[in-house]
Amino acid sequence: MIITANAYARAGLVGNPSDGYFGKTISFVIRNFKTTVHLWESPHFEIVPTHGDLTKFDTVDEFLSDLKLHGYYGGMRLIKATVKRFHEYCLQNNRELHKRNFTIEFSTTIPRLVGMGGSSAIVTATMRALERFYEIEIPQHYLPTLSLSVEEDELGLTAGLQDRVVQTLEGFVYMDFKRSLVERRGYGEYEPLKPEKMPPLYLAYDQDRAQVSDVAHRDLRGAFNSGDKTVVAAMHKFAELTERGRAALLAENWDELDQVMNANFDLRRTIMTIAPQNLRMIEAARSVGASAKFAGSGGTIIGLYHSARQYQEVVDALGGVRCTVLRPLIYEP
Repeated sequence: MIITANAYARAGLVGNPSDGYFGKTISFVIRNFKTTVHLWESPHFEIVPTHGDLTKFDTVDEFLSDLKLHGYYGGMRLIKATVKRFHEYCLQNNRELHKRNFTIEFSTTIPRLVGMGGSSAIVTATMRALERFYEIEIPQHYLPTLSLSVEEDELGLTAGLQDRVVQTLEGFVYMDFKRSLVERRGYGEYEPLKPEKMPPLYLAYDQDRAQVSDVAHRDLRGAFNSGDKTVVAAMHKFAELTERGRAALLAENWDELDQVMNANFDLRRTIMTIAPQNLRMIEAARSVGASAKFAGSGGTIIGLYHSARQYQEVVDALGGVRCTVLRPLIYEP
């Protein structure tokens, strides 16, 4: 029997990047893109390499193109680290595992390194597949914390809980990462949200603007840990915006949500450097009256449009800066 597990791309609606800094966020999954993990019993343990893990290419140009898209590391290190942390978790919690071997592979349609949670989706989908293979259930509220430890503790990457929470719970999710909760028990308060009417969201990305999300957070982490007043104050403001965004989403007040999303990006600019290519995406969308903010660390933006005509204007404006534009699918039809 082949076990199949999925995890979807995600976007931060409001509050990001405060999830790694004891803030509040709202995120949603993007069902247009997903990572799929296949796992089956086999005589030996094997991880099947995929794009980004290959070492043989037809030409140097092909290698350089792959390197630009996938970086120096593919998904294999994520799967290795996930298997290790899963086994450690079970050992620490006296969960006995059988000794059968397996082969595991993954495929993904999530655009790489443009801030849609591609790496965390690999980890989340792998965790789900391992749970089924070993018939072990990890508490849903703790699974995001365990998934985060794969990248932070095993691979030394800077990340936050937001991606893993929304990829675990799916739909829209409100998250409160209050310091007293996270430091005491390892996770925050998570609330799935289901507005009766979906906000008119667009999403735009450019694969050529790939950047490892860890890079964007290193300087911010250092400033926060040292008590930088501007950064600390910004995290409190992100939390306030999230509360406003939650109320607007549930009340279907799209004008208010529009303002909140713009304010989120404007606040981000005060504490983080914005690459000119990414800023052009924001400016292009706002030039036709749509709101715009980062979905994650950069390379993808989201916002609201207010009519079919304006959506087409967004498509045209962002097409002018080489972006693909779509309407995100958040819930199954």
